[in-house]
Amino acid sequence: MRLKNNNKLFAIHLLTALGAPLALLAVIAGAQNDLPLMFLWLFIALFVDGLDGPLARHFEVAKRLPRWSGAILDLVIDYATYVFLPAFALYQSGLTSDLWALICGSVIVYSGAIYFADGNMKTRSGGFSGFPGVWNMVIAVLIGLQASQSVILFMVALCTILTFLPVEFVHPVRTKMWRPFTLIVLAVWVGGLATSFAQSFVISDLVYWVITATSCYLFAAGALQQVIIGQREN
Repeated sequence: MRLKNNNKLFAIHLLTALGAPLALLAVIAGAQNDLPLMFLWLFIALFVDGLDGPLARHFEVAKRLPRWSGAILDLVIDYATYVFLPAFALYQSGLTSDLWALICGSVIVYSGAIYFADGNMKTRSGGFSGFPGVWNMVIAVLIGLQASQSVILFMVALCTILTFLPVEFVHPVRTKMWRPFTLIVLAVWVGGLATSFAQSFVISDLVYWVITATSCYLFAAGALQQVIIGQREN
C-alpha cells in the first residue's frame, strides 16, 4: 500500500514538469510576436510553480521519492520560465534598440544562471536573499507599462546588482509576514497586468498606477520586512 501511495506522489513531479510544455508554448507565441499570449503561458507556469512546492513539502516527496529530485526539476523549469524566456520577450518587445536588448538579455540570463546555483538563496523568513531572478514579473511590468528604454536599462541594472546583495525579497506564499495582504496585492497586480495585455498595452492612468503601486510593493516589501525584523532583534 505504501508503494502505491508513493507512486501516486509522482504526480507532483508531473505537475512540476508541466512547466516544460508551457515554456514551449510561450516561446512559440513569442516567436510569433504575440507577447500577450506568451505571458499568459508564463503566468500559468508561475501558477503551477506556486502549487507544486507546497504539495511536495506537505507530502514529503523528497523523502518518499528520493530517486527523483523535485528541486532540480523545479530549477530547470524555473530558469526557462523565470529568466530565459522573459529575456527573449524583452528582445521581441521592441522597447529597446536591438543592441541594448541583446545586452540586457545577456545580462539577465547570465546573472540568473549564477543566482539559481546559489544554495543559500532562501532565507529563514521564507523569502529570498537577493533579487530572486523573477524576471518574468519584472519584464511583464516593463512591457505592460510600455516603459522607456532608459527605465528598462535602469531596472535591469538595479535587479542585476540586487541579485548579489543580501537584500530580502518576499515569497508571496512562504513569507508569513504580511502574507494575506501580499497575496491580495499579488492578485491586484495580476489583474492590472492582465488588463494591459488584453488591451494591447493601451491602458488608463488608473491601471497604470495600479500596476506601478503593486509592483513597488512586491519589489520592496521584503527589504522593508528585513529592516523591521532587524530592528526588533536589536
